[in-house]
Amino acid sequence: MSQDNSNWQQQVWQQPPAQPAPPVGAPYAYQPAPPKKSRGWIVALVAVVLVFALMAMGMWSCTSVMSSSMGSFGASAVSDADLLSSDAVGVIDIDGAIQYDGTVCSPEGLKEQLDRAADNPHIKAVVLRVDSGGGTATAGEEMSAYVREFSEETGKPVVVSSASMNASAAYEISSQADYIFTAKTTAIGAIGTAMQITDLSGLLEKLGISVDNVTSSDSKDSSYGTRPLTEEERAYYQNMVDQINETFIQAVAEGRGMTEDEVRALATGLTFTGMEAVENGLADELGTKEDAVEKAAELAGISRYSTVSLESSSNSLSGLLDLMMLDSENASVERIADALKELDGDGNVIR
Repeated sequence: MSQDNSNWQQQVWQQPPAQPAPPVGAPYAYQPAPPKKSRGWIVALVAVVLVFALMAMGMWSCTSVMSSSMGSFGASAVSDADLLSSDAVGVIDIDGAIQYDGTVCSPEGLKEQLDRAADNPHIKAVVLRVDSGGGTATAGEEMSAYVREFSEETGKPVVVSSASMNASAAYEISSQADYIFTAKTTAIGAIGTAMQITDLSGLLEKLGISVDNVTSSDSKDSSYGTRPLTEEERAYYQNMVDQINETFIQAVAEGRGMTEDEVRALATGLTFTGMEAVENGLADELGTKEDAVEKAAELAGISRYSTVSLESSSNSLSGLLDLMMLDSENASVERIADALKELDGDGNVIR
């Protein structure tokens, strides 16, 4: 009570901040007007960036003929495929566990980006940059089917660039591509299927915890982890794993042009180095991401191209900057001016 009262007194007697003295002759109630917030500096900054970008594009266009003989033409990645006006290779990053999370590592996310590549006439090929140790079997099955259907239905080649790991469900997806690059030290392959059922009954007993599962059938609680599996249940789950793994082997055999026996011999569940994968047929060539992009362009029959990252739009000012970095034909003054007009109060581009 006393602490609250002293705080009140302190607040009452606290001196207000000093105010600037009113001008001579001003009325007593005069208060200086607060300074107006100005956004002129934002407009000035955008204008300066625009001028320098246009100058850079002018100089770049004068030297483009000389640089075209080097293969990749305008290789800077852009964030929006809709801004393209010339041939391009789309790059999709599959980085993380294969699962149902809505990202590019899920069937829905991957299909969304493949559909964008299919519908865009400027995207002539796709590179999958894969860095994943696998994940859910069903998600991998669906995603591998989408990759296979994309290549068959659109005629646009798909090339894989393997990063540090391209294993299990991620490799099943990769196996449907037209060509697979890998680094020497990439962990690639791991053709196999696993199901994990944890038995916590021993721990529960030590803790004095008793669990009663009321079920409609004897095996309904077999995967709950509150009791050991019976021999019949173990055999049942083993048969399920074998069936799922057989679909994995069939998918790899179809995608890689190998027999099922050849793939089955490699289906140890273990990964191979990139060097071993090239020797045993699970990969085609040692190379980098840039090698994969060049190969995709070669398979698509294009020599002048840009690269575009196929991912969710950021809906930010970066979209305008990407527009300014495209070739001079696409990045016209009119289009940039239109984009500037669409900037809202927070600096975001509205699409």
